[in-house]
Amino acid sequence: MEELRVLIESFEEGAYIALFLLSAVPWVEVSVVPIGILMGLHPISVAILGFLGNWITVFLLILLFDRWNQWRKRRKPSRAGASEEAPSKRRQRARRLWERFGLVGLALLSPLATGTHLAAAVAMAFRTPKGKVTLWMTVSIFLWTTLLAAGSHYGFEWAIPQGT
Repeated sequence: MEELRVLIESFEEGAYIALFLLSAVPWVEVSVVPIGILMGLHPISVAILGFLGNWITVFLLILLFDRWNQWRKRRKPSRAGASEEAPSKRRQRARRLWERFGLVGLALLSPLATGTHLAAAVAMAFRTPKGKVTLWMTVSIFLWTTLLAAGSHYGFEWAIPQGT
């Protein structure tokens, strides 16, 4: 019986590690919390690990993108009086959408629509200050993690009664 307990504990440890790693993968991050809870892992632990795995990679992406923008700015000095090319129709459309919904809309909708990693990259591509992108992506990831954890825990508990 002791061997079975040790096997179950090692499975749970491995499951938590896998959950943390999967939450860092773009487009997978939104499903990790419900899957972990459905597997019977502790909901608060799942939520914390899911949040951290996603947030760390998004934060690193923001930092890398900021460094890249700084490098590009230093490498390509502005030319006084030089006319810039007209932006493409695709870029104009993206700019209109950005102006309409902004960083807050993008951040709050991104876990379901595009994934948080792509949303952070888009925000940085429009040269939004990294502090604002970090703040709103953190808020979004926290809200969605909390909603998914609570919804999954109470929803699965209702749909699949324990102990029957």
